[in-house]
Amino acid sequence: MTGRRFDAMVIGGGLVGSAIAWGLRREGLSVALLDEGDAAFRASRGNFGLVWVQSKGLGAPWYQRWTRQSAESWPGLADDLAKQNGLSLGLSQPGGLHLCLSDREMNKRAERLEQMKREAGNYGFEYRMLDAREARDLLPGLGPAVVGASFTPYDGHVSPLALLRSRHQGFTALGGVYLPNVKITGIATAPRNFLLETNLGTIQAERAVLAAGLGNAKLAPHFGLKAPVRPQRGQVLVTERTRAALPMPTTTIRQTGEGSIMLGDSVEEVGFDTRQSQPVMAEIAHRAALCFPWIGRLNVVRAWSALRVMSPDGLPIYD
Repeated sequence: MTGRRFDAMVIGGGLVGSAIAWGLRREGLSVALLDEGDAAFRASRGNFGLVWVQSKGLGAPWYQRWTRQSAESWPGLADDLAKQNGLSLGLSQPGGLHLCLSDREMNKRAERLEQMKREAGNYGFEYRMLDAREARDLLPGLGPAVVGASFTPYDGHVSPLALLRSRHQGFTALGGVYLPNVKITGIATAPRNFLLETNLGTIQAERAVLAAGLGNAKLAPHFGLKAPVRPQRGQVLVTERTRAALPMPTTTIRQTGEGSIMLGDSVEEVGFDTRQSQPVMAEIAHRAALCFPWIGRLNVVRAWSALRVMSPDGLPIYD
């Protein structure tokens, strides 16, 4: 590997990095995908699996547009990957609901989405505020604690693990070079080149893409950039499999293609702490059972925590 040169190297092998590497390789560039492996604080490992437009881009209409365009591109992406490697991503985009358990939550939700509609301008933003009866028509089995919901037609969900596997498999099938368990020991620049010293030797490329999640904070200054990202913990519970009961996802509850129910709704500023918290998990389970009482009768079979990659203002960083 020492001294091998590429048109581009992508640092970070999660969902974002593998997507960029796959796209660059499809455009004909020689690409190396550098993946630290499971030692990294990999956000992809804890991904909830939503394809979500609702709530994205408040106060940032450009981000709202990007999110809409991304959601609209998902069917084409799923078809392309399926044709390439035969793997299904389990993509479903029937729209999505955000459930509210009080009039205060409903009012706050309506204000948020109406502001997003104003900010969208001519681009438009379609949403509906539903009362309890209308919400139950879309999601049978809602509990009496649910007073209403917001609905947008753009939302859906996908299998994150199937997506990551499909992207990696598609990238290597196109001739991309996947390098797992890479440790970067030095970074240098040369005329028209970036040079990385790694445990696998020196890797050179004309272009470098930083897609290392929380690792970008330390990597960015070596490339003349700034990525002031911080960790934010989220926790997820997964129940045993049950009959198909949720025809569409909500912000915090979705049913996988295998039949299990995923629950997640925590936002914790605890630094790089990936431990699980029993009180937080209990609150996630309690709210889910208020939304759907039948969920309270299911066994929880798995649980995990993972770290989101957050910028100071919560918006994406592109440079």
